[in-house]
Amino acid sequence: MILMDSKRVTYHAQTDQANTLKLREVLRTLPPFASDFFRAAANTTAASTRIKYAYDIRIFFQFLTSENPVFRGTAIEDLQISVLDRITAMDIEEYMDYLKAYRDPDGQYITNGEKGLKRKMSALRSFYAYYYKHEMIRTNPTLLVDMPKLHQKAIVRLDADEVARLLDYMEECGQSLTGQQKVYYEKTKERDIALITLLLGTGIRVSECVGLDVEDVDFRNNGIKVTRKGGNEMIVYFGDEVRRALLNYLEVRRGITPLSGHEHALFYSTQRKRIGVKAVENLVKKYCSHITTTKKITPHKLRSTYGTALYQETGDIYLVADVLGHKDVNTTKKHYAALDDSRRRMAARAVHLRED
Repeated sequence: MILMDSKRVTYHAQTDQANTLKLREVLRTLPPFASDFFRAAANTTAASTRIKYAYDIRIFFQFLTSENPVFRGTAIEDLQISVLDRITAMDIEEYMDYLKAYRDPDGQYITNGEKGLKRKMSALRSFYAYYYKHEMIRTNPTLLVDMPKLHQKAIVRLDADEVARLLDYMEECGQSLTGQQKVYYEKTKERDIALITLLLGTGIRVSECVGLDVEDVDFRNNGIKVTRKGGNEMIVYFGDEVRRALLNYLEVRRGITPLSGHEHALFYSTQRKRIGVKAVENLVKKYCSHITTTKKITPHKLRSTYGTALYQETGDIYLVADVLGHKDVNTTKKHYAALDDSRRRMAARAVHLRED
C-alpha cells in the first residue's frame, strides 16, 4: 500500500522551491516590467518551464542591446516596456536569424536547430501576447512573422529484440568485467536493472523516475504514484517483470544508509543520495551503447519504446496518451500513430510490378 507522510517534503516540492528561487535570480537580469509576465504565468506553468522562458527572453534582450543599432549599449535592466512597441517584424526576423548562431555574454558559441528556434520564438510570442492582451503595448510584431517549422523525425526507439538483449546484457555483462569495473557493476547492478526495467515497463519520464520515493511504490496493486508535469499525481501500473526487478533492488536498498535528507528516495546514487537525472541519462547511455551503435538511446527514447509497444499492442491512442500523461492526445498521435516499419515492409510486398 502507498504510504502517506504529512511531514515528508517530496522531491518535486523541493525542486519547485529551488526553481522558484532560481527564477528570481534570472528575473533580476531582465527588465523590471518582465516580472508581470512571469507572475501571471505562475498560474499555468511549472517553475522549471518559467525558468526556460526567462532564459529565452533574456537572449532576446541580449540581442537587442548588442546587435540592434537602436538599443545597442543599453543595459537590459534599464529597458522600459515601451521598447516592445518599437520593435518591428523585421527586427523579429533578424532575431530569428541571430538565434541560429551567436555568442553568449561569456563568449561561448551557441547554435539552435529547428527545435531550439521554435521554443525561443514561442517564448517571445507568449511574452508579447501577454502585454498586448492587457493593453500595455499597441503592437505585436511576433504575429507578423512565420514561426519556424519542425520537420517530423522518425521515432527513435529500441525494437523488441533490442529490449530483450539490453536486459540480458545488464544481467550478464559482469562476467566480462574485472577489477574496479566489476566491483562497481556488482554494487549498482540491481539498481540499474530496476531503474531501466521501470522506465521500459511504464514509460514514465526520467524526472518522474528520479522523483519517486520508496513510499510511492504499491506492491499490492503493482502501481507507482508519479508526479506529472504541472504537479498532477497519477498511479501508473507495472507488470510482473518490473515488480521482480524492484523487489530485488529493494533488498539491496535496505543495506544502504542514505545521507540525511535522502531517506525517502527510491533510487540512490553511489554517494547514497537521491539519484539525479544526469546519472540516469549516463547509465542508460552506457548500457544501450552495447546494444546499438546506430541509435542514440536516452531515457526519453525508452519512454518512446514503451509508448510505441503499447500502441502496437492495443491500437488505443487514447490509452497511450493517458498512461504517458499527455494532456493533449494530438501530441500522442503525432508521435505514435505513424506507420511502423513492419507495415512499410508489408507495403513493399503488396505491390508487384510484373506478373510472376
